[in-house]
Amino acid sequence: MKIEIKNLCKQFRKNMVLKDINMELTNGHIYGLNGRNGSGKSVFLKVVCGLYKPTTGEVLFDGKSYNKNNLYVPNMRALIEKPNFFPELTGYENLELLAKIQNKIGKEEIEEALKKVNLYEEKDKKYREYSLGMKQKLGIAQVLMEDPEIIILDEPFNGIEENSVKEISALLKEERKKGKLIMISTHIKEDLDNLSDVIYHFDAGTVTKEK
Repeated sequence: MKIEIKNLCKQFRKNMVLKDINMELTNGHIYGLNGRNGSGKSVFLKVVCGLYKPTTGEVLFDGKSYNKNNLYVPNMRALIEKPNFFPELTGYENLELLAKIQNKIGKEEIEEALKKVNLYEEKDKKYREYSLGMKQKLGIAQVLMEDPEIIILDEPFNGIEENSVKEISALLKEERKKGKLIMISTHIKEDLDNLSDVIYHFDAGTVTKEK
């Protein structure tokens, strides 16, 4: 899988949030997106995921533009900004509901994803009772459970305890070994230094390659 971002701009009214961004991303790598809050990282990821259309430019997946046809990339999963699930359902029930959309996986894969993010013991607790860190873990489990080719995580470690951050980081490195294309956005550069093969720095909508 190769993602090509060509001359990408995104404007909201008079505010140009992304300015002429060019990138080429390939599978088997972890790409870090660093920058302060408001620098354009989340908007960029939403454009890549097809939640926003580019104002100008394009995003190609193996040469194909999904945005132009209002299509979503089939084998991509993302956690952008804070996760949002049904508060009265348990963690497991929320993932089960999402899994039924495509019917690609069952109980075994859902439980395995929960184990990977250290949330299995809380799988039967209602989502409204989850802490911030537990909510983040459930969001990451949702991204991983269907074994996507492209993994996108926006501020994934927000509220998560240090031990789980280390374990999830190790898990993402294993996913990279499997040939996944992974994008991680955070304003905390230290979270990216040991994870990323390439780091892009966002500043007021412009992007520079740091690593």
